[in-house]
Amino acid sequence: MGSREKDGLLKQIIVYALLICIGFVYLYPILYMISNSFMNLEDLLDTSIKWIPSSLYLGNYKRAILNMNYMSSFLQSIVVAGVPTLINVVVCAFVGYGFARFKFRGKKLFMGILIFSYIIPPQITMMPTYVLYADMKLVGSLWSFVLPAIFGQGLNAPIFILIFYSFFKQIPTVLIEAAHIDGAGYFRSFLRIAVPSAVPAIITVLLFSFVWYWNESYLTQLYVNGYFSDGNWTTLIVELKKFDTTYNPQLSMVVDGVYQSNNESIRMAATMLSILPVLLMYFILQRYFVESIDRTGITGE
Repeated sequence: MGSREKDGLLKQIIVYALLICIGFVYLYPILYMISNSFMNLEDLLDTSIKWIPSSLYLGNYKRAILNMNYMSSFLQSIVVAGVPTLINVVVCAFVGYGFARFKFRGKKLFMGILIFSYIIPPQITMMPTYVLYADMKLVGSLWSFVLPAIFGQGLNAPIFILIFYSFFKQIPTVLIEAAHIDGAGYFRSFLRIAVPSAVPAIITVLLFSFVWYWNESYLTQLYVNGYFSDGNWTTLIVELKKFDTTYNPQLSMVVDGVYQSNNESIRMAATMLSILPVLLMYFILQRYFVESIDRTGITGE
């Protein structure tokens, strides 16, 4: 088992075995998806083929790209997820800083309302919100996501406000007081001291907010896409959700005497294409994300 200074062989074996098992549980669906997305219909029907396809078949991705109108849906997904995310970061940073640094009447009450608004399931407010957006002519437009974010009511905004609140609370008070003595106002001290110190929180909120907006299908289809109206916006997740109903039979073809229609491999390819941008973003930003978590050890006063 080793000692306090050095881990023993048995302890290392147990730790790595647990990490491998837990990692396999998370990686299994992705590996299964990747494997099946490269299989043709013959491989799917062949019971002897489980993981490794007989050939690297790219036809599934080609038909999924055509059916999902991939490039147009991808660009719209960037806008639908990116614009509210940027607004979420700015507004939640302001609100979190206000809660962390200012004392005002009813502060605890507002904090309680903030936490309570996060606890309420979104299904409860979904229909009243839709009626409100319909009366304001926001359904089917990007404003149905942008306008709530401007007022601090974006997707999962309460948890982001609490994240900024905890980060700004850790900033030493003497730094803010020194800035005020040097003539900096509240806004300037926020930009020059608070924001640079909250880079870990900004990266965390930016990543999580973008992923949540990207993966949100029902609210996007209801508000932005205009499920009950003619909306011009769509996303890859919405197109994936409608994949089976919108699959074009003309995309089917005969390959080696086998009729290739919509099957599990094409669905797996469409799913892989819809999550691929998020996976790439995480692989690029994971170093900054881990560093942002490690840099939170600031002692407040």
